[in-house]
Amino acid sequence: MTFMQKTLGGVAALAIGATACLAEPALMYDLGGKFDKSFNEAAYNGAKRWAEETGNSYREIEVTAEAQRVQFATRLAEAGFNPVVVLGFQNAATLEEVAPKYPDTSFVLVDMVVDLPNVRSVIFQEHEGSYLVGMLAAMATESDTVGFIGGMDVPLIRHFGCGYAQGAKAVNPDITVIANMTGTTPAAWNDPVKGGELTKAQISQGADVIYAAAGGTGVGVLQAAADADVLSIGVDSNQNHLHPGQVLTSMIKRVDNAVFNAFSDGAGLETGIVSMGLPDDGVGYALDEHNAPLVSAKMKAAVDEAREKIIAGEIQVVSYYENDSCPAHDF
Repeated sequence: MTFMQKTLGGVAALAIGATACLAEPALMYDLGGKFDKSFNEAAYNGAKRWAEETGNSYREIEVTAEAQRVQFATRLAEAGFNPVVVLGFQNAATLEEVAPKYPDTSFVLVDMVVDLPNVRSVIFQEHEGSYLVGMLAAMATESDTVGFIGGMDVPLIRHFGCGYAQGAKAVNPDITVIANMTGTTPAAWNDPVKGGELTKAQISQGADVIYAAAGGTGVGVLQAAADADVLSIGVDSNQNHLHPGQVLTSMIKRVDNAVFNAFSDGAGLETGIVSMGLPDDGVGYALDEHNAPLVSAKMKAAVDEAREKIIAGEIQVVSYYENDSCPAHDF
């Protein structure tokens, strides 16, 4: 069986049965699709890297409707896959229901905390990475107006936006930050048309750098920005290559490492909360051949200095979660 057959076979994971190997891990994607070029795809890249490096196989399945969350997680656990990695904050409720029923199965939740003895919760310091790309946006703008487009309007996405606004205003206290959310339902993660419409609206208000933290919706943001010859900022995965010379940078969130580490640790993985931030490159900004001409040496030096000061505690980036509010923007 080839590597692709092994992994693609997981797309039909609902057909899993007693043939599952107890040591074989599984990955359950969130809404938006495996190839969303963002959050889910970062997870896929981590699983793929683990399979290529170890020669082992895993199973995967894509959630396409809310009702499938508990159903799919249950079937994976019932079939003996271990560990079972599930993506997205909305699956907190999924594991609160499923994990206690399978105490011998290790579960990993990426993007939210569930306090259960057989669950590893992986969270990220997105506000700190977003602070850095906010600085870059403020240094790149010519209109002193930058934009932020989030996916579903939830505290997690406001957490991204809050860090971005703080970084932008650290460079220019008078900068204007326009913020919009795509929607209030999970459909907001996979609506590139709406993302494009919001981008055009922000451009009409003067924004010339727009940060998308919206999953698959962000593909529409980056496309609309490129079409209008303004800069965009990608998220989660490195999206610089999607529109070379038009994507200022991407706020990298190492979901791939979270999945790779979980698969590597195996069924006996250590549970509890794992926080990934700047010190371990859990978040950061992307610089490569596709955006190098857009980021000057002065810009890079300023952001790298800020990164070190955040790590050292000399710069405090306020988390939206602290008071469900942001000191730099009224989200």
